[in-house]
Amino acid sequence: MKIDAEILATSLPEVPALARRAEELGFDCAWVNETQHDPFVQLAIAAVATKSITLGTSIALAFTRSPTTLAYSAWDVQALSSGRLILGLGSQVKGHIERRFGMKWESPAPKMKEVVMALRTVWESWQTASKLDFQGRFYKLDLMTPFFSPGPISNPRIPVYVAGVNEGMCKVAGEVADGLHVHPLHTPRYLREVITPAVSRGLAKAKRERKDVSLTASVFAAVGANEAEVKGLKELYRNQIAFYASTRTYRKVMELHGWGDICDRLNALSVRGEWEKMGEEIGDDVLREFVVEASWEGAAAALNGRYRNLVDRVRLYRPFDGKPEWGRLVAGFMK
Repeated sequence: MKIDAEILATSLPEVPALARRAEELGFDCAWVNETQHDPFVQLAIAAVATKSITLGTSIALAFTRSPTTLAYSAWDVQALSSGRLILGLGSQVKGHIERRFGMKWESPAPKMKEVVMALRTVWESWQTASKLDFQGRFYKLDLMTPFFSPGPISNPRIPVYVAGVNEGMCKVAGEVADGLHVHPLHTPRYLREVITPAVSRGLAKAKRERKDVSLTASVFAAVGANEAEVKGLKELYRNQIAFYASTRTYRKVMELHGWGDICDRLNALSVRGEWEKMGEEIGDDVLREFVVEASWEGAAAALNGRYRNLVDRVRLYRPFDGKPEWGRLVAGFMK
């Protein structure tokens, strides 16, 4: 199982040093997200600052860009990094797509499948100078003149991961993607009983094998140097779990454990704007299902114990800050 780092930079000038530090410590991949900064700008900066570490988006928003726009950004980062990119795509939720970006919300799983297929069609056209011809339900692409084609690159095979929580998107990942980003609001039981079977159905439909898709999980891991640090992180995660569980998109994770009533109460609190009370709804029994507790020295064993044979790579759901203790985490994975 691989161990990755998540770079959550508050400002772009922080990215080069964090990416270099992740590479120095031996992390397999440095992931950037799309919250306050464009992920492709972050990766372009990281690519120039590093030599060997894999670089990925976790995630870039698929439905706020056309497949061709995504294709250009990924192609450039892939060339700049000499083939180290993993393009992770996510759908976001309806409210953000419509109200934050002013875009149209449409059947997310079928549309994501088309995005992945259209991307590969565009890349094939650039690499081989073949005619662009993609005809789908959501996208129709058939114009690519030489003037607008960036042409072939040395590493044209770009892995595409899809972020998924519910069965439909997980099935799409199994059917057409190279990997699945597992949302941090998950439990080992949800992985075994919902996510893995859905991915397997997608694989079977496409006549692919499990080795063809990599599962990567962001983990609520309360890892600290002492009991006080661990306890503090658990409380932060308690509130984050409450925030996620108040949203309909993540309800099925809670329902699997019989916690649908908690979702109802959390949603009511969020509607009233009583955010400070939401964490109180997440009891210690719920926290145990979602959170891994460990010291820095014991984190690798704890993560392997929980996720071995369930996912292929993990990262802590906390920003990588480059401090020396992260090296102890990586060292545990190298034993």
